[in-house]
Amino acid sequence: MKNLSSILALSALMAAPAFAAGGDVKLPDTLTWTSFDVGGTGYNQSIAVGKALQDAYGISLRVIAVSNDQARIAPVREGRIPFALAGSDVFFAFEGVEAYASPEWGPQNLRAINLAGAENCVSLGVAADAGIDTPADVKGKRVGWVVSSGSLQANVRAFLAFAGLTTDEVELVELPGYAQAWTAMINDQIDAMTGVTTSGVVEQAAASARGLKWLAFPHDDQEGWHRLRDVNPHFSKRVATVGAAFTGPLECAGVPYPDLITYHAEEDLVYNLTKALDAQVGVYSKADAGTAGYAAEKQMFDWVVPYHEGAIRYYKEAGVWSDDLEAHTESLIERAGVLAEAWKKMEGKSGEGFAEEWMKVRAEALEAAGLPVYFR
Repeated sequence: MKNLSSILALSALMAAPAFAAGGDVKLPDTLTWTSFDVGGTGYNQSIAVGKALQDAYGISLRVIAVSNDQARIAPVREGRIPFALAGSDVFFAFEGVEAYASPEWGPQNLRAINLAGAENCVSLGVAADAGIDTPADVKGKRVGWVVSSGSLQANVRAFLAFAGLTTDEVELVELPGYAQAWTAMINDQIDAMTGVTTSGVVEQAAASARGLKWLAFPHDDQEGWHRLRDVNPHFSKRVATVGAAFTGPLECAGVPYPDLITYHAEEDLVYNLTKALDAQVGVYSKADAGTAGYAAEKQMFDWVVPYHEGAIRYYKEAGVWSDDLEAHTESLIERAGVLAEAWKKMEGKSGEGFAEEWMKVRAEALEAAGLPVYFR
């Protein structure tokens, strides 16, 4: 991870009076967001977006590459950086589960700006020479396990669960980051890794001597999908048509990716950024096709974290918001309130057994409010 202490000072520029305007978009001269490792999908997309914003509005987008999920979100929570381009870990953060079931975190009252839809998917990529043709074949194989990434670890568990497997039935190989895990596959250190079918590191794996193929998770396997969703309730069925090492449509899982989120950004700033992202999507998607899902009409509005009021304001103007989506957002905000109240019962507590106690308190609060629990 880069030295955040020096780079975070860039966020002070957000308070400067300098603004860039293009048409009816008004933004600060400098924007900053955290993103994924250099070479990863989120990082590459950030660079493409930044170039388009620079050309259209004179905006400088500072992209801070961070290896793990919590370090990516933490400076946004603390108000040092306004935005994070993250993955489905924001769902775990919102719910206060997995790595967020700790005294330092708990349920996070974050908001989405852009939840990108796509024609790619999340799946298990496997080395073509590893003798793996189905999820069940992963048994006994070496699987990448990214330290401090609850979302990637949950993805692995979910895909194994589809086949009725657990992490005890594979060899988990600990690695420091997403990009490093895919490099490990190229170097014959692992045989399988969860990932998005479109990213630079995935393309490198596909072009390597070992080769790459993606496992299908057939949509008609109802029991398999039930087990998968027991681990990752935020996964939906998707048929992917784009990605490295693709030969045709693939039945797999879909989540919004990437997820641009904030905690404290003002409504006008979020409104203008949302508007700019939609206005320029035809430009930056030429540099990175995966960014086509940033468009307003391709948002995954009915996902499991609420949108920011500034983003909603723009999506209403764009004609893609609805009363049903408004009700969905209100239900998520209600859920956030229930979780926040439950978290108050954990004040002053720590040590062994903290996560177990929190998960019990959390479940009881959600059940009492008539809301789904998801995790126990």
